[in-house]
Amino acid sequence: MESAQKLHVVRKAKKITYRTITYICATVIAVLFIFPLVWMLATSTKTEMQYANDLGSFSTFLPYFSDLSTFFDNYASVLTEYDIWKYALNSFGYAAVVVVCNIIVNALAGYVMAKFTFPGKGFVSFLIMFLLVVPVETTIIPLYSIAHNLGISGTVLAVILPAIVSVFNIFLFQQFFTSIPKEYIEAAQLDGANQLKIFRIIMLPLSAPIVATVATFAFIGVWNDYIWPTMVLPSPQPGEWPLYPIQAALTTIQSIEGVTTGEVMASLVVTSIPIFLVYVFAQKYIVAGIGVGGLKL
Repeated sequence: MESAQKLHVVRKAKKITYRTITYICATVIAVLFIFPLVWMLATSTKTEMQYANDLGSFSTFLPYFSDLSTFFDNYASVLTEYDIWKYALNSFGYAAVVVVCNIIVNALAGYVMAKFTFPGKGFVSFLIMFLLVVPVETTIIPLYSIAHNLGISGTVLAVILPAIVSVFNIFLFQQFFTSIPKEYIEAAQLDGANQLKIFRIIMLPLSAPIVATVATFAFIGVWNDYIWPTMVLPSPQPGEWPLYPIQAALTTIQSIEGVTTGEVMASLVVTSIPIFLVYVFAQKYIVAGIGVGGLKL
């Protein structure tokens, strides 16, 4: 009896020790990831002199509360003097179009791959799996050549059209649609519904987690895109509305003579807020969508 109690105490002690070590390690890692964000937020509230005075001390990670009248000066500068709001509107516009088109096009492609039989389907499936592991960077030069030959280089179409199709999103939709019983489709066909109506009233509503996941990934992809838009869009000219997205604005702001560190950090905060909000509100859908795709894989 005593040996069983001792064994229980030892196991409980080991379990508590394991949990303690796990929590300590997780806390340390979280702090390491959070510190740069805290520094960015704190620096965005300071002038260049305040930033230089606090450098090398713990005050570097603390916002400047001594003079609240200048607390948001850096944000006012990047929004008004550097017109970052124009670039933000561009990114929101590009993202809105891409998200809607991305869902429709990739969902239709995934539906066809999951529920239709046609010659060459096996090769197309292999091609999708192969393209999943091909780095995006290897396609930039051929894609630029295609955009130039089509005559869309220098227009917003060059930014929007390539972002509409995603083999990863097609794969997600395909895996989810494969799990839907064919009896649903057969019942709808008996009621006289065609394939497009079946897709609209049955498939899309049932795939809400995947739709939310794809929408989130598409938005983040467009919002964070920098290299491709700067390749195909003309440089901003004085007096004209810029076509660059917000990530390109960050490079433009940093290259301006006289820009302060606080203004650069404020622009980074403004750029990060939409991504943070998207993750907060769509987190459960992302987990559910990736979980479905992972289980089917």
